[in-house]
Amino acid sequence: MMQPQRPTSPQQIPQAASPADARRLATALIEIMDGLLAVIERETELVRAGKIADAMKLERDKTDFIKRYIGAIGLVKASQPYMKANTPDLLSALHRHHEVFRAMLQVNLTVLATAHAVSEGIVRGVNAEFQKRNAPQTYTAAGTRAAPSPRQLRPIAISRSL
Repeated sequence: MMQPQRPTSPQQIPQAASPADARRLATALIEIMDGLLAVIERETELVRAGKIADAMKLERDKTDFIKRYIGAIGLVKASQPYMKANTPDLLSALHRHHEVFRAMLQVNLTVLATAHAVSEGIVRGVNAEFQKRNAPQTYTAAGTRAAPSPRQLRPIAISRSL
């Protein structure tokens, strides 16, 4: 697997005041988005493989890229009037690249939401089995199984650290 490159910090890139500035800003933003996508795609692969602890190790890189992305987006927004007037093709290319970026992020969010739902279902199932074993098995006068009283239910503790 390729290691994502560390792009130039957005603070080192000026707001676009010339076509060269606009190109540097666009290149930096694209590098940041590509780096963030590489980290997120790796995270998605690890979550799909059930390697949650390994996926969590990518958090620092992901946070770093997100901070850079937010800074670069702010510069692009500030530079948008200049870019719209002087480099509209570059601005259009940035918009297209950003749409692909957003679609890829949506895939990641879907994988993470699915993993969350599955793990929550497992925990609820374990809890239900635990509660069923601990509750007395009694029947009502009508012959149906009696639900345990809240006093008989015992909470389970879950460690969120891996």
